[in-house]
Amino acid sequence: MKISRNLKRTLIGLATIVVLLLALGTYTLKVYIPNTAAPKSFPQIDGELQVSGLDAPVDIYRDEMGIPNIYATTTHDLFFAQGYVHAQERFWQMDFWRHIGSGRLSEMFGESQLETDQFLRTLGWRQIAEKEYAELGPESLAVIDAYVEGVNAYINDREPVEISLEYLILTGVLNRDYVIEPWTPIHSITWGKVMAWDLAGNMSSEIERAVLLKTLTPEQLAELYPPYPEDHPVIVPQIGGETVSQRQPAALVVSPALSQVDLGIIADKLDLLEAVIGPTGPGIGSNSWAISGEHTATGMPLLANDPHLGIQMPSIWFQNNLRCAPKSDACPFDVGGFSFAGVPGVVIGHNDRIAWGFTNVGPDVMDLYIERVNPNNPDQYEVNGTWVDFETREETIQVAGGEPVILKVRITRHGPVLTDTFGPLKDQVDLERDPEAMPFREKSGVPLPEDYVISLSWTALASSTPFEAIWGFNLAQNWDEFRQAAEHFHVPAQNLIYADVDGNIGYQMPGDIPIRSAGNGWLPVPGWTDEYEWAGYIPFEELPFALNPPGGYIATANNQVHPWDYAYLISTDWDYGYRAARIVEMIERTLGNGNVSIPDIQAMQTDAASLNAETLVPLLLQADLDEDAAEIRDRFLSAWDYQETADSQSAVVFEWFWWNLLMKTFSDDLPEASWPGGGSRWYQVIHNLVQQPNNPWWDDLNTEPVETRDDIFSLAFAETVDQIREEHGNNPDNWPAWGELHAATFRNGTLGESGIGPIEDLFNRGPFPTGGGESIVNATGWDVGHSFEVVSLPSMRMIVDLSDLNNSVTVHTTGQSGHAFHAHYADMAPLWAAVDYYPMLWDEQAVIDSAEGRLRLVP
Repeated sequence: MKISRNLKRTLIGLATIVVLLLALGTYTLKVYIPNTAAPKSFPQIDGELQVSGLDAPVDIYRDEMGIPNIYATTTHDLFFAQGYVHAQERFWQMDFWRHIGSGRLSEMFGESQLETDQFLRTLGWRQIAEKEYAELGPESLAVIDAYVEGVNAYINDREPVEISLEYLILTGVLNRDYVIEPWTPIHSITWGKVMAWDLAGNMSSEIERAVLLKTLTPEQLAELYPPYPEDHPVIVPQIGGETVSQRQPAALVVSPALSQVDLGIIADKLDLLEAVIGPTGPGIGSNSWAISGEHTATGMPLLANDPHLGIQMPSIWFQNNLRCAPKSDACPFDVGGFSFAGVPGVVIGHNDRIAWGFTNVGPDVMDLYIERVNPNNPDQYEVNGTWVDFETREETIQVAGGEPVILKVRITRHGPVLTDTFGPLKDQVDLERDPEAMPFREKSGVPLPEDYVISLSWTALASSTPFEAIWGFNLAQNWDEFRQAAEHFHVPAQNLIYADVDGNIGYQMPGDIPIRSAGNGWLPVPGWTDEYEWAGYIPFEELPFALNPPGGYIATANNQVHPWDYAYLISTDWDYGYRAARIVEMIERTLGNGNVSIPDIQAMQTDAASLNAETLVPLLLQADLDEDAAEIRDRFLSAWDYQETADSQSAVVFEWFWWNLLMKTFSDDLPEASWPGGGSRWYQVIHNLVQQPNNPWWDDLNTEPVETRDDIFSLAFAETVDQIREEHGNNPDNWPAWGELHAATFRNGTLGESGIGPIEDLFNRGPFPTGGGESIVNATGWDVGHSFEVVSLPSMRMIVDLSDLNNSVTVHTTGQSGHAFHAHYADMAPLWAAVDYYPMLWDEQAVIDSAEGRLRLVP
């Protein structure tokens, strides 16, 4: 969740004004509650508040980590109070995210965000959210409407500076006319679209493949996108108790699609969204596993989950317990765990009988279609030989400090036209002057239309909200009810891990997964015929699931879900299973040593073993190096255990070598935009190539000799030693440990990315040294070619004990509060970095005994 470069430049231009503002001192920056040291924007957590709209009093106990435990007598009051508490703690975050969801960032930050808004408006998330709200059933309407009432009860009649410090800078410097508008149900529902995009799957890969086919053969492309490895685990090796024969994965076929289409301009728009939402695609994953009580120290299941998302400040998660007091048919909720500020309910957690967690499936649910436009009428496109009218709508984008901008959106039968904000595509590439731009025109066998646009078909553009499923999970009391709720989880498709107090463990994959009439979703396809249409979705009853598998555990890590002989295509862009392989290895080893305990699972979540290093270091130890490089190699790598802990110097040497190895192998063959970024796909690419020492990929095209694998290994390591010496000195004793380079700095998603030191110092925290890395169980991701700094991470870690819910433990990345300088703004960060935990208190007396405050809301 990062702000764009344009906005950074805007803010930098105002640096002098802001510094003067900051110099006015804490009185200017913090409006204090009289006779206290607390700014008015900090939430009141003690005493009694009269709030109109409640049915009865509500008690809110905040424990020592600032986690609210809400006790209410009616469902209405329970979700009203959750909305109130979310607004108390995180309203700036909520406000920013609702502007993303509706494509209205320009209203907050001005013209710098106009391109982003144009793309978001083209996608039309708000229009879909409005349809979804209209289709909600009465129980769901009651939940979301009560939540909205609670948010507005807090923000109404408060000045912006009383809501969050960020508003002082926004309204004092950037946008003096900004007004905080009331919260609506649509703002909550668009959250689902933002998360669906964040976990959307493979559109960026589809674009990259099409771009690479301009210069690579299909065979070369297949080497860069290899099939899922047969020796890595799948989540559901058998469905419904039937034995499934293992077989070699089918070779991926590159369909004769329109690889000559220029997609770089769409890729630019994806970068804009990544700037505000965070990184997407296969690198964003998660871990989860459930272990049967037959194998635990307590005799009941243990469930673990750590979702991986882009680094951000404050945390994407807000932990809370929502408890009807008493639980009854009229008020049936008794649930705790992690919510999104802005949305009612608990997304991941447990109730009084079941626990559940998520990891991303990463299905292929997006396809790009090339639409042939009528050269005589730009308002028409072709469908099976007939010109039909585009559906259109007009969007008015309000721009702070500027004039409104009108955007015309065209929509095809497949979805919105993504390319209209760029002008006619035929003006983007001139084949007469740049014949190399589309060298596969002849090879593809499909002529590119003279006039064309590119549209997007995506399952999330149909009306369906995941939150009805979430509220169903909150209420489910057993496996059957959990599956019934999961059937409503259309997008984004998730691996649902399950355990209950009756001793069951389970897995369900939900989601709308398209059945393609032709093609494998790898590349853009012709949209003017029915050849590549979707023929429906995989029926829910045929999606992979498991209940109490014979092995006694279920593990997911974004790896291949289904058995090898599964009838449907879910994806060809799985995570390649390195984390999954390591998790399964640790679980099976632990099972072999006795019953599993919570400390055992904590050790698994801490694990920093690099299976990539396990593959490459033995080869590097055999490489022909000069005396100095060989001495460094042997010192740091010969006895290394492959654990990339924060205090490991060996991890620095290896990952620096990995960076150089990838660059030396591929930077001469690929356009810069497609240079390796690391991660599981590149692990597998190199894993395959090292078995072919003379493969042409090893050769450096910029040199006359033909290099082999061994040459590139030697050159990459020699360069590594030279670079480390240059940056950190000649004495290896003084070289940094991994955590010094691979640190997590939590940056406020808006003003903390301003580029202005005084503002960033207000809102950002860190760096915090961390262990782990890309495709490691402790999945602290970083970008090869850019920096070792952490860019994605386990956004929280949770272990639920179904024998006694009060024994469950967790941690998330920063803290409960969204208010800079609050005690709970970043108090969890040191725990998170050390992979430490705090209790997920559940017993009411334990909650009361540990409470740092009790707030009573009364009608």
